Amino acid sequence: MEKNSLLVQITGLSKSYRRGNQSIPVLDGIALDIEEGDFLALMGPSGSGKSTLLNLIAGLDQVDMGTIKIGGVEITSLSETELAEWRASNVGFIFQFYNLLPVLTAQKNVELPLLLTHFDGKERARRASIALEIVGLAERARHYPRELSGGEEQRVAIARAIVSDPALLLCDEPTGDLDRERADEILKLLQILNREHGKTIVMVTHDPQAAGYANRTLHVDKGKLESRAAA
Repeated sequence: MEKNSLLVQITGLSKSYRRGNQSIPVLDGIALDIEEGDFLALMGPSGSGKSTLLNLIAGLDQVDMGTIKIGGVEITSLSETELAEWRASNVGFIFQFYNLLPVLTAQKNVELPLLLTHFDGKERARRASIALEIVGLAERARHYPRELSGGEEQRVAIARAIVSDPALLLCDEPTGDLDRERADEILKLLQILNREHGKTIVMVTHDPQAAGYANRTLHVDKGKLESRAAA
């Protein structure tokens, strides 16, 4: 079987934050390779650095030392403008809280990332419809967030994350606001996106059951990575 190529290459990554006169180390010398088509869960206690690592992969925060290369692009060397353009095409975000605009329908919420592209209104609508169909919400396209359940809102947020067809999906506690049944539905959907649509997924979670849906689990503790077998 042919080995997948590397999508994410992280080398010598360190990050600290300032608190008054103190420098608080968060990540220390992280090295991590993520292949195309991987589904990686990042676990660890609060303050361990797992969400910081996710934000650095997304280009939402700046590294102190080290490099991050995604799809052959060294994002740590991009300007803010270049980074914003790169992120719009290459990364989809899924968070614990759905961040849907209450005044827009599901369809229009999903279209939002495409406003940064060259697509016209007709093409934006077509792509948003496809994304909603993938997450099983085609019939709810004209509903507003207040008319949707929590699980449905998260599905809309996932449709919004995949509408630009990014190679990489970054998920920060995507089921943290859902009950077990709805959480499992979302996690099964992430598995489908990974296995059938070829999305590479990095998911931060506190939940061992959620991590069990991933191909592999890494544990972040005191700024270091260690391997754990997926459940």
